[in-house]
Amino acid sequence: MEAWYMDGSVDDQRKPHRQQPNVAVNMQELGQCGVFYWKLDADKYEDDPELQKIRKERNYSWMDIITIHKDALPNYEEKIKSFFQEHLHLDEEIRYFLDGSGYFDVRDEDDKWIRIAMKKGDMITLPAGIYHRFTLDENNYVKVMRLFTGEPVWTPYYRPADELDVRKKYVRLLNQAL
Repeated sequence: MEAWYMDGSVDDQRKPHRQQPNVAVNMQELGQCGVFYWKLDADKYEDDPELQKIRKERNYSWMDIITIHKDALPNYEEKIKSFFQEHLHLDEEIRYFLDGSGYFDVRDEDDKWIRIAMKKGDMITLPAGIYHRFTLDENNYVKVMRLFTGEPVWTPYYRPADELDVRKKYVRLLNQAL
């Protein structure tokens, strides 16, 4: 997994958008934002004991698989635009990349964008209340497992959503981590 601070360009969202010179972000810094990461063997996801262990420990009881590609996802263009609109959720967002690649962008404590490059075998958890967005990279394809605690709720709360209790709680936790 690789992460970096993004430049301010508004060019094609699928490009890396690295600052020049590149400013890398390590796992400890992502952890301070509440982001967790695992590297798993995506070729054996159906019976991977490591995945089962994570699911049990974190109580991920619900799962499905979605392919994001123009030939596989109904309303593809609309979905891609909505995924990239800055938002937060009331619950964690958990994604396990089974194939392909893409980017999760998250805001740090100073409200700057961090881009997280994800590819096959990468699993990420974004905390409830973090502003984030997702985009495909230039390969325009990803197959991901979506995990959830309990029944899934896909409601995005678009920025600004600072008045939500989940956002206030996340900001308090972020300030404590500093």
